[in-house]
Amino acid sequence: MAELFGFRITRSKDEGTDSVILPTSDDGAGDIAGGGFYSQFLDIDGRDRTEADLIRRYRDIAQQPECDMAVEDIINESIVSDEKDQSVSLITDRLPYQQKVKNRIREEFDSVLRLLDFNSKGHDIFRRWYVDGRIYFHKIIDKNAPEKGVTELRYIDPRKIKKVRQVIKDRDDNNTEIIKGVEEFYIYNEKGIDVASGTSTGLKITSDSIAYCPSGVIDAQKGTVLSHLHKAIKAVNQLRMIEDSLVIYRISRAPERRIFYIDVGNLPKVKAEQYLKDVMNRYRNKMVYDANTGEIRDDRNHMSMLEDFWLPRREGGRGTEISTLPGGSNLGEIDDITYFQRKLYRSLNVPISRLEAESGFSLGRSTEITRDELKFTKFVQKLRKKFSVLFIDILRTQLILKGVISAEEWDMVKEHIQFDYLQDGHFSELKKSEMMREKLDMLSQIESYVGTYFSKEWVRKNVLHMTDEEIEEIETQIENEGGGEDEMGDEF
Repeated sequence: MAELFGFRITRSKDEGTDSVILPTSDDGAGDIAGGGFYSQFLDIDGRDRTEADLIRRYRDIAQQPECDMAVEDIINESIVSDEKDQSVSLITDRLPYQQKVKNRIREEFDSVLRLLDFNSKGHDIFRRWYVDGRIYFHKIIDKNAPEKGVTELRYIDPRKIKKVRQVIKDRDDNNTEIIKGVEEFYIYNEKGIDVASGTSTGLKITSDSIAYCPSGVIDAQKGTVLSHLHKAIKAVNQLRMIEDSLVIYRISRAPERRIFYIDVGNLPKVKAEQYLKDVMNRYRNKMVYDANTGEIRDDRNHMSMLEDFWLPRREGGRGTEISTLPGGSNLGEIDDITYFQRKLYRSLNVPISRLEAESGFSLGRSTEITRDELKFTKFVQKLRKKFSVLFIDILRTQLILKGVISAEEWDMVKEHIQFDYLQDGHFSELKKSEMMREKLDMLSQIESYVGTYFSKEWVRKNVLHMTDEEIEEIETQIENEGGGEDEMGDEF
């Protein structure tokens, strides 16, 4: 295969990995055919032929006011902006390294946040990922000094880049096709990726040069990455149609129309119609005096059938009559719109109570929180886990290039790092205070057993649930305060 653009992070290859089963692609990567191009077809509901079309639809429905409000609720719960603390931090308690190495890893994670400008742009980055269903960043390094790590991260429009993989095949002695390995890379085209035609041309970039984070929602039949907004497409379209139909109905039914019954006597049909038109024009023409110019202006008011009706009446009737046709009586009913708004919120896993502006926030105990809010919190936690793939990818490159860890150690390190997102749920503060109260109650009960059955470190980590960073910070604060120890300070 020809040399690709970008840098590579090499590592020792595993031996004996031959298989007849193709590795599962859970990130939407397209497979390359033998001729050097790949083929992929996307037709979710008959309209979207490519992933670019699908992304455009996601961005379009995200502009719907109700959908935008629901998306903002999700993003505001997922990425919390605070003036005093950063939105996400790294926890290294489980890493089997010395404290010096852990501190270095946390420092590199802070540099990743600075490269992303996450403190100020975290909301926008998460929204792009949530709406599009994927996000790409180009990791730029100084090739003359790669030990400096990543120097810049540039956002890439997902419509212009695509991850593909080349399957390396061979045959064994029994002429059985064996999968020897998979080579993954990206194809970038400034004019956009067109996979509907079965071919795509563009610059081939190494997988290590791109930070890619998919949504985690995969179409099981086609293996295509979908956005979390995909299940809301139908709900948004239905809401738009019902709103348009309601507006049309109100415009046509709202005005009160007059009915003019004009007595035409025994006039023939042609003369009766002419007489009716003369009467209409006589009452519809309005002579207006313009004080600015001193002229008389003829304001001819052509009224449509939505306003008045003019009907002839033969001799023997009740003569000329004017009556009023009332407007629509059920114009205030919007139950159908409310139904589709609630359906849209349910499709996005947002509690229905957040749609109702008149329902205030109740500061009760955490046991009074509704099940919908609890499910929504778990959904947000799941989104954070999937979004953390972006941090893991960039952090891996940063740590290996700067020599903090080796490429072979990364698999072990990746399983032990955790991310702590700033919490700002409807009941997070109440839950935190209640948990602290329970911890202190348990602490007072277990105090007499510390030193005999339990150690101070065990109590700190299993009862108070402190991290290594918190323990170190508290010990430093106690020392700075003069080392004053009371009965509790002597134990803990």
